[in-house]
Amino acid sequence: MEKKFETKAIRTQLERSKNLEHSVPLYLTSSFVFEDAEDMRASFAEEKERNIYSRYSNPNSNEFVTKVCQMEDAEAGFAFASGMAAVFSTLAALLDSGDHIISARNIFGSTHSLFNNFFPKWNISHSYFKIDDLASIEKLITPKTKILYAESPTNPGVDVLDLEALGVIAKKHKLILVIDNCFASPYLQQPIRFGADLVIHSGTKLMDGQGRVLAGITVGSADLIEKVYRFSRITGPALSPFNAWVLSKSLETLALRVDRHCENALKLAEYLENHEQVNWVKYPFLKSHPQYKVAKKQMKAGGCVVAFEVKGGVEAGQRFFNSIKLLSLSANLGDSRSIVTHPASTTHSKLSIEERAETGITDGMVRVSVGLEHIDDIIADIKQALG
Repeated sequence: MEKKFETKAIRTQLERSKNLEHSVPLYLTSSFVFEDAEDMRASFAEEKERNIYSRYSNPNSNEFVTKVCQMEDAEAGFAFASGMAAVFSTLAALLDSGDHIISARNIFGSTHSLFNNFFPKWNISHSYFKIDDLASIEKLITPKTKILYAESPTNPGVDVLDLEALGVIAKKHKLILVIDNCFASPYLQQPIRFGADLVIHSGTKLMDGQGRVLAGITVGSADLIEKVYRFSRITGPALSPFNAWVLSKSLETLALRVDRHCENALKLAEYLENHEQVNWVKYPFLKSHPQYKVAKKQMKAGGCVVAFEVKGGVEAGQRFFNSIKLLSLSANLGDSRSIVTHPASTTHSKLSIEERAETGITDGMVRVSVGLEHIDDIIADIKQALG
């Protein structure tokens, strides 16, 4: 019988030492030894599956990847030192000079910088589509288009894209559909079920859940992951064994934590929706969200992030952030501790005013990563900060 999500997260253990430990041990080693000359030759010739060097694979990384693959219904995966290492390495492994990417306009600021400032140096171009106009994607396709890329929910505006519709377009035009699933986590959403070929996560966020380590992971079809692996084995962005061990243990509580994140976030969103100092609120499971029906179709719950706009522009926003007492002012998210962020001056500050406006990032926008504190205390802090 197929095991449930929570059981897979806890009971996936690939290796035990001769000590038969109950908790997975740490494999803090850069390399592995061989039994004899023939074992060494056969291992490097890849005639057998075994650990050679921790830049290639490690028992801790292997376990973390296996867990995420099971959660995402993926065939294979590779773990990276950070979320952006996963984004860059995945795309770089699949793209050649002259290739073209079609991406949603609403993406993380660093991904936007990658598309605009670095890929052009290698003659890799891109076109953006508006998230409320998926029909425009087909008009942007050229003979060189290879990848269709999107986040859902998006960072920072928590917009929701119809993954099934993207999957249909990608399949029709033989494009590789790559989805950044970081805001949802594998617990709330599995993009492969809707047609995605590859799924990327920043493990730094909900997967870790306590703001301790940096990590990234890409999972998906074995054929595509083989290309990602070959590129990454040479270029070296691999996840450290220690961080992989931390993340593998963190995944055991992912479902419990995310349930509480979502419960708190929905209550905060409902509170803010009725606050006189707030212009608007966006949260995927609020009925007022523009893509509410799509979110309900493809997500188990709305996630941990709430976006809203403070009335009064920049000055009101500064007063709000300066008045916060309990919540943390940080650029991270998915932490057990609630975090408030000003995207216009932090995560998306490298974008021009016009570029931010195109994606709905206003000067008064606040992104709240709702944590695991008691919801009454979270609301009380935001209430006093709003004045």
